Amino acid sequence: SPVHLAEAALVAQVNAAIAAGRCTNRAGGPVSEPIDGGLVRADGKWLYPIRDDIPVMLVEEALPLPPPVP
Repeated sequence: SPVHLAEAALVAQVNAAIAAGRCTNRAGGPVSEPIDGGLVRADGKWLYPIRDDIPVMLVEEALPLPPPVP
């Protein structure tokens, strides 16, 4: 699936969820380290984190995104 770079506001939202302990990856594991950025799947359901300028494109490391607000 195509991906695009996450906007800064979305990265901040994900990092806030991580800081609050409310973020798990697709495999169900807790996420405790903030991300530097992310690549969002074209369907908007998953974000692949970027850490230390390296995209982590492993399916189990993807972070779920909430549906967009209409």
